[in-house]
Amino acid sequence: MTATADRDPGLQPERTRLAWRRTTLTATVVALLAGRQALHSGANPAALVAVALSALAWLGFLLVAHRRVSVLGVARPKQFAPRGALTAALCTVALAVFAAAMLF
Repeated sequence: MTATADRDPGLQPERTRLAWRRTTLTATVVALLAGRQALHSGANPAALVAVALSALAWLGFLLVAHRRVSVLGVARPKQFAPRGALTAALCTVALAVFAAAMLF
């Protein structure tokens, strides 16, 4: 047996799952605040497009996070796919850009 076969994951998968849930909650708050700001400042076409793009980025992140949280339910979860990590990173950056655009 190798050293990795004897590895006890402990609470690492649970901590990672909780981190994904916190990050999803944060993304939800950012998307909702962006929508509120857009509607509060007037529902012009640019604001509606920004809200739609924020919602799309949020849904993309939610999908990736849900898939990852589902996989983390076992003691030895599969490694996170690079495509999923890239999608999560792009959705996070997109939400940050849309939130910053709403401020200006």
